[in-house]
Amino acid sequence: MGSMSDFFEAPQYHFARLIFERSLGGIYFVAFLSAFNQFTALLGEKGLLPANEYLLSTNFKHAPSLFHWKYSDSLLKMVCLVGMFLSLLFCIGFLGEASILIHMMSWLFIYFLYLSIVNIGQDFYSFGWETMLLEAGFFAAFMGPVTVAPSWIPIIILRWMLFRTEMGAGLIKLRGDSCWKDFTCLYYHHETQPLPNPLSRFFHHAPKWIHRFGVGFSHFCQLVAPVGLFLPQPIAFVSGALLILHQFALIISGNYSWLNWLTIVLATLTFYQTETITFAPTPLWFSIIQYMVLIAAIILSYRPLLNLFSSNQYMNYCWNRWHLVGAYGAFGSVTKKRYEVVIEGSDEIDPNDETGWKEYIFKGKPTKLNRLPPVVAPYHLRLDWMIWFLPFTVQVSRKKLYVGGHRRYFINLIIKLLHNDPAILKLLGKNPFTNHPPKFIRAKFYHYQFTSKEEKKASGNVWKRELIGEFLPPVSLNN
Repeated sequence: MGSMSDFFEAPQYHFARLIFERSLGGIYFVAFLSAFNQFTALLGEKGLLPANEYLLSTNFKHAPSLFHWKYSDSLLKMVCLVGMFLSLLFCIGFLGEASILIHMMSWLFIYFLYLSIVNIGQDFYSFGWETMLLEAGFFAAFMGPVTVAPSWIPIIILRWMLFRTEMGAGLIKLRGDSCWKDFTCLYYHHETQPLPNPLSRFFHHAPKWIHRFGVGFSHFCQLVAPVGLFLPQPIAFVSGALLILHQFALIISGNYSWLNWLTIVLATLTFYQTETITFAPTPLWFSIIQYMVLIAAIILSYRPLLNLFSSNQYMNYCWNRWHLVGAYGAFGSVTKKRYEVVIEGSDEIDPNDETGWKEYIFKGKPTKLNRLPPVVAPYHLRLDWMIWFLPFTVQVSRKKLYVGGHRRYFINLIIKLLHNDPAILKLLGKNPFTNHPPKFIRAKFYHYQFTSKEEKKASGNVWKRELIGEFLPPVSLNN
């Protein structure tokens, strides 16, 4: 073995590499599956925000994507299928035993395929965990297959990514909502989070001291524990275990796509074993590439590092078009009230008649009062998430609603529903107009709350709601 590879060898992380790589392959599989099922309806040639139109306003330099060569829904589906296939091969360990070159190029190919999707995904792919997944996939390419010893270089780079994820989230909380400082944010969070899960109501009604303890534990895991990621073992392992415990608490109390799962996968790189394992020599060319990657990561870390110390800290932001070494963080502010936009349709001639309106049911977000929120994560229901954001575009004052305008994707969604568009309807939980399209669509604006134990016993409902106003007045294809 050459001295270059000897210096950065980390054979004690062989099993950590196995866990990391196979788990990351599983998350990529879910990401490509989500795109396969949803992209064409949301962003396809006839989608809510057509990607082919977006491509006319950008270029490869500003948004690298293979779809600059050509976009079609069938090509998008093919990209997703290839991505799912390669991800599955990593998940089952097949590509982990390939040659160094095939292993590296396979990860880079997966990364570029998903980058091609994200960079034309517009609002529907503007989430921080998209960049996180891309960054993890890129640096996973330099881990090497099981035939060579793991290298400290990608391990440290990915721990630095985990550090930025946790520390960024912790600092944005301290600089953001005051409820993080007075330990009251969890009084509201489980009820107002984007997509609650079946246990969210249970956690919401937990004693206040548990909520305050949860905030304190979150602060410790995000502001103190990450420092241990760069300390010797077993301190690094203890830090990783604490981060995993914290992420599991978030998993059982909500649905955040693959954010929590990916954070756990990164934390597995703190696991180590004491057994001695013999590896084949690491080729000089691969060691040189790893050094180059290390230098590039150091250069790209300059802005994210300054961002951690900035009073104007960015959250979920990247300074380059390749989505590498970004700034992460979540829930710098917590919504105190849950507002929901409920879309309704009517096939009555008179839209002012209140008797003929039927609600569209979404797969994840609350609509029906008696439905227990589902388990969704790590799958990502992109339309549900975007509808959750809509209440932030209006002002509510003294139970009055002030709507300044509507997002383009929302208007296009309404038009699709007026046509009973089959692609969009597949993204919904229930279409109340199965035989023919509705004549009118409107959207009501409600304040949703979890029912108390007594209220649930009396009504059987998980939610209660109060009508605030009209988000969208009745519209038809003629109006």
